[in-house]
Amino acid sequence: MITINPYLHFDGNCLEAFTFYQKAFGGEFHMLSRYKDMPGADPNALGGDRILHVAIPISENLHLQGSDFPEVMEGKPIIGNNFSVVINTTTEEESIRLFEMLSEGGNIIMPLGPTFWAPLFGMCDDKFGIGWMISQNPSA
Repeated sequence: MITINPYLHFDGNCLEAFTFYQKAFGGEFHMLSRYKDMPGADPNALGGDRILHVAIPISENLHLQGSDFPEVMEGKPIIGNNFSVVINTTTEEESIRLFEMLSEGGNIIMPLGPTFWAPLFGMCDDKFGIGWMISQNPSA
């Protein structure tokens, strides 16, 4: 089953924003990790204490997710590029098909490939400027 979640991008104030959203929606952080906690990474190269990923449940099948932009990434989050849509897939075939379709005519930000958190993950902007994150999660 495919699930879709909103993903919000911040410039250093992600934790503050998600603490605010937690008060609004309730619940506990489903996950909270920082760039300095990435396996094999220089603790400060991407942003040290900045948020790599955070999620809070909104409902059984919907999580509000977010992160701070890495300090080394070109550009900063501004209204219009400060969100993406996350598609969680269950199979490699589904991940590849969706990534190829959505990135066609657009811009690949991070090619689809294995990560420490997912068998496949990739980021792209489609030809209409919408940001997509494809994440294969076999248990989704």
